[in-house]
Amino acid sequence: MYAELSITSNFTFLTGASHPEEYIARAAALGLSAIAIADDNSVAGLVRAHSAAREIARRVAERRAWDAAHSPIGPPRPAHIPPPPSFPITLVPRLIPAARLVFTDAPPVTALLENRTGWANLCRLISKGRLRAEKGACELSLQDLLDHAEGLHLLLWPQDVTSADPPGSPAIRDTHPSGMKKKSRDESSEYEAGWRPFLPRLRAHFQTRIHLLLTPRYDGVDAARFDALTAQAAALNLPTLASAAPLFHHGRRRRLADVLTAIRLRRRVEQLGRAALANGERRLRPEAEMRRLFAGHEGAVDRAGALSQRLAFSLDELRYDYPSEVEGGETPRQRLTRLAHEGLAWRYPGGASERVLRMLDHELTLIAKLRYEPYFLTVRDIVAFARSRNILCQGRGSAANSVVCYCLGITSVSPEIGTMVFERFVSEARDEPPDIDVDFEHERREEVIQWIYERYGRHRAGLCATVIHYRGKRAIREVGRAMGLSEDTVAALSSQLWGWGSPRGVEEARLREIGLDPDDRRLRQTLDLVQEIEGFPRHLSQHVGGFVITEGRLDELVPVENATMEGRTVICWDKDDIDTLGILKVDVLSLGMLTCIRKAFELLRQHHGAEYTLATLPPEDPKVYDMLCRADSVGVFQVESRAQMNFLPRMKPRNFYDLVIEVAIIRPGPIQGDMVHPYIRRRNGEEAVSFPSDALGEVLGKTLGVPLFQEQAMQIAIVGAGFTPEQADRLRRSLATFKKHGNVSEFRGLFLRGMARNGYDRDFAERCFSQIEGFGSYGFPESHAASFALLVYASAWIKCHHPGLFACALLNAQPMGFYAPAQIVRDARAHGVEVRPVCVNASYWDNAMEPDGRGGLALRLGFRQIRGMGEEDAAWLTAARGNGYHEVADLWRRAGLGPAVIARLAEADAFAGCGFTRRDALWAAKAVAADRPLPLFAQDLGGEVIEEPAAHLPQMSLGEQVVEDYVALRLSLRAHPVALLRGLLTPGAEGGAGGNLPDLSI
Repeated sequence: MYAELSITSNFTFLTGASHPEEYIARAAALGLSAIAIADDNSVAGLVRAHSAAREIARRVAERRAWDAAHSPIGPPRPAHIPPPPSFPITLVPRLIPAARLVFTDAPPVTALLENRTGWANLCRLISKGRLRAEKGACELSLQDLLDHAEGLHLLLWPQDVTSADPPGSPAIRDTHPSGMKKKSRDESSEYEAGWRPFLPRLRAHFQTRIHLLLTPRYDGVDAARFDALTAQAAALNLPTLASAAPLFHHGRRRRLADVLTAIRLRRRVEQLGRAALANGERRLRPEAEMRRLFAGHEGAVDRAGALSQRLAFSLDELRYDYPSEVEGGETPRQRLTRLAHEGLAWRYPGGASERVLRMLDHELTLIAKLRYEPYFLTVRDIVAFARSRNILCQGRGSAANSVVCYCLGITSVSPEIGTMVFERFVSEARDEPPDIDVDFEHERREEVIQWIYERYGRHRAGLCATVIHYRGKRAIREVGRAMGLSEDTVAALSSQLWGWGSPRGVEEARLREIGLDPDDRRLRQTLDLVQEIEGFPRHLSQHVGGFVITEGRLDELVPVENATMEGRTVICWDKDDIDTLGILKVDVLSLGMLTCIRKAFELLRQHHGAEYTLATLPPEDPKVYDMLCRADSVGVFQVESRAQMNFLPRMKPRNFYDLVIEVAIIRPGPIQGDMVHPYIRRRNGEEAVSFPSDALGEVLGKTLGVPLFQEQAMQIAIVGAGFTPEQADRLRRSLATFKKHGNVSEFRGLFLRGMARNGYDRDFAERCFSQIEGFGSYGFPESHAASFALLVYASAWIKCHHPGLFACALLNAQPMGFYAPAQIVRDARAHGVEVRPVCVNASYWDNAMEPDGRGGLALRLGFRQIRGMGEEDAAWLTAARGNGYHEVADLWRRAGLGPAVIARLAEADAFAGCGFTRRDALWAAKAVAADRPLPLFAQDLGGEVIEEPAAHLPQMSLGEQVVEDYVALRLSLRAHPVALLRGLLTPGAEGGAGGNLPDLSI
């Protein structure tokens, strides 16, 4: 059977016009036995195709199992048994991993893999090319290929681009990928294979593992071209092999392919010329069409099928070896057990309960059975390093279900709270690796990342990729420009929040509202193309912190490349890809609130001599809950939004688990699933708490019958609808990726039938499923909410008891959170904190606490608040300050600061403590030069001294002062801007109509 062995997917960015998954589905529909997706110097899209093939195989197996169980020979199907799954495909195409290698000194080749060694060599080859180039580029030479030849089979692309490299192909550039200029038809009348000078070297390394590729151009002379190339191949003793070289899975993608080319070349579609596709024939084709196209050369078609049988490597063969983490002669199991029991004594100094001991033994047994001990040890070592450097960190997510993680210091929340179970984190039934997310201070996470690189080596550790997809505004902007829309039209379209898939009439009405004609043909085509390109990958970026670490070479498992950020390397697969392959990752994430809390702990130690950690804060403080019930939560982690402030007085949290619910309930998922109001009514006694069955009562009892957590959604599916564990796990995955894939609704029929079979009302079942669908938009697992709730309590406790220190730490951790520095300062002053302005003789880079002269502490604003001020300049200023500065020029003479920096300090009114007004200081700052006084103050002709008379500068009004404060500092301690307008906004009030308004002149 025929196999297509050289497909370009949209992971050859801005070239291929179909997803890898679409090729797999189309190949199954066309009856192809195998396909090879070969993107340019990349294997980034292969896992998605592999996953799609596995899903097709699963659905085919389900259909066959149903057919076997309900054979027409047997009794008729009972009414309660659902009809067979609608899935007409019976053949599962096999994915052949491959890549198209583009060289700087030779024509391109498609490299196909014969075995696992070939995969390792291909990954190392691509890594070598990408690591010697900047991000997104790859520099390969033919010698690189020869150095990694084992296990690879080559398809040679003919060199002459006029014959074998058609417009719109991945190689279309100003020059051929070989680096040689293209030949015009007038320059060459022969079809040149182009590989003659390279063949001796290739044959020495590849022997007979070489074919010459024949690809049609659909220009009416394909037959002559195939004859010429076949003759050349015979002269070179090379067998030929046929390929349609698809750029898209279906011909309807031709328009999108041209748009992608226009975006890549930064032209309009009508300006593409020969770079545009001549037709829509570059599609995936069935065997019958290939034989028609290659009439007279059917042997090349047969050889494609025959070669595919030899290429037996599958991504299922990838065996991921995690670092052994053996130390001091201890096995990983012995070391993990020892550290866990040491942590048990640390976490429970008064002795652990019998329940905790049972949980620990159960977890250690299951971890040992699944051989995950090294993974836990790696995360523990990373956390231990961070703590050794006084970097605050905390694990979250499902890891908070684990006593082992709690004892190792990875998480700070005991899994005894609530009803969290370890199997939500590590499950033998799910047969998938655990996933531990650890948050570190956002200012110091890079220290942790570089330590991981140093410990394991860059050949063993790398960050995951994140695929940047076309979404919303970017899709509109880039497609609109390629289609030739004016910038005004593109701006008008991108300014709207479009609901794609809206009824045609609604969309037309929106277009008319912004002054566009919905009947305009070009505009309609553009909008259709924007919807089509939605979800297409555009480029690879780096994951926020997901590390893949291996025992052997990482670049033999997956290609490695440079990240944009200096000192980082990334792999080409994202987190979903490595999950598909069962590869463990360690998430080293960042969280601004951890930076704030650590700085607050340092201030507490410095000014009050109190030593606190997240685990040793006084628990369940009523004053903290009183503060939260008043919605006094500006700056408090997770509950500072307007929605949370509105909900806190209604929720009235009085204990830690209330905070867990508070964190989880004000999310898009529960809100869209209509869970908030029923929960509040039940909590306040306005509605009876009832359960449709005792079984669901056990699932929903702790949340008053309202599902709030992802775990509950899964349990409803299992207990209420009779889902199998495998089906529930697929539902969980779909919940986690709803916004990306949108496949939750495929479970709707199965769920409703299961609920009906178990005796639940249709209305209740519909409501349950709508709530489950809501979890696809940022629903929280309970364990994740518990980890975040601890930070809610910690930040609220600091704010409640030490509002000045909290404001100081919050300002020093900026940028973060909802609130700007002006709002943080205003809230601190409302809590009785004295806030003092920036001063050249009292401030430091960070905001600081200083004695207020009355036995308390005042908050002194730091130089970091000044817009445009650098930390290095602040360091020089404070180092040379001595007994203080008395003149503006002292900062130039003693600290060596430049005029621009001194001017910024003057604009921020930082010289007020020296007796200078803002304008006086700015006037003096302008007189400072880097090398000599300005001519205005210098000696003039004949040694005569020109004395500058004292300037009498007008005093600034309050309005001017406030405006200048916001320009320089983004806040003002003088007045709130609205206070200056209150008389205008409130007629009859003091300063209102007929009163004396403040001077607002600027």
